[in-house]
Amino acid sequence: MANAGAAWDNAKKIVETELKSKGTELHAATVVGDTVGDPFKDTSSVALIRSSNLRRVFGLLAVELACRWRMIRVPA
Repeated sequence: MANAGAAWDNAKKIVETELKSKGTELHAATVVGDTVGDPFKDTSSVALIRSSNLRRVFGLLAVELACRWRMIRVPA
């Protein structure tokens, strides 16, 4: 979702700056895409951060449990 939102935002910028087609039907379509794309970027980034944090915590817990399990199972 974040990539789609950014792509729609970049499409509007390209139409306005490089193609210089402001005020055309193409520009109107990219404005609609940008309007839809902004919430995509805003909402998906929060979800990705939470997902990343959860993966990191579970990874650390898994390593901790694996190390403890190995220390108990293998006598020194």
